[in-house]
Amino acid sequence: MLKIAHLSKHFPGTAAPQLDGLSLTVPAGQSVSIQGASGCGKSTLLSLIAGFELPDSGDITFNDTSLIFTHTRDADAFRRQQLGVVFQSFNLLDCLSVWDNIAFPARLKGNPDDTYQRDIMHQLDIAHLETAMIGSLSGGEQQRVAIARALAHRPALLLADEPTGNLDEATSERVTTALIDTCRHTGTTLMLVTHASEVADCTDVSYRLHNGQLQSNQSAVPAS
Repeated sequence: MLKIAHLSKHFPGTAAPQLDGLSLTVPAGQSVSIQGASGCGKSTLLSLIAGFELPDSGDITFNDTSLIFTHTRDADAFRRQQLGVVFQSFNLLDCLSVWDNIAFPARLKGNPDDTYQRDIMHQLDIAHLETAMIGSLSGGEQQRVAIARALAHRPALLLADEPTGNLDEATSERVTTALIDTCRHTGTTLMLVTHASEVADCTDVSYRLHNGQLQSNQSAVPAS
């Protein structure tokens, strides 16, 4: 279970905090989408959960483990063992093939599974790119490789920042289905940020981030 309690983050030079006492509870295995205006703090929230940044105040726990890391080695260990991340900028390794990029987190974790990885690649329609180098891929292909990499080591928690932002409508629908279905099958808790309402509608719960707080898209009441 992911629990966020009274989380605040204010960047110097800005009039208002991006996150202002935000709280949210996400049960294990649930998929959650977050929408909101550009710059409202959606990516910041993911970054805080992943341990890339520290909040000004508040707490984040996942399965009763605090994600407010004071030591880099603890953050690295959590990300290696339990976390999958789809970055908006992909963060793929140009020196490795598509296959090796996707396999990299699973090898670090010590649980590579070629059959499982190949199945994910088929679902995302990138199996034919197995030996290709990253520099030869289109933006949409790189995005699908990044999603496959985040899934391949069966993370307990997956954070995805605009996972369909570079995809056409048909591919976006296929990728969204594959991402959510795979997380449901493995019991992975999924939190994704998106501008696309059709993507948000596919998740179990959908929120909108506004004025540092989350509101439910279903009922327009504050998240708890």
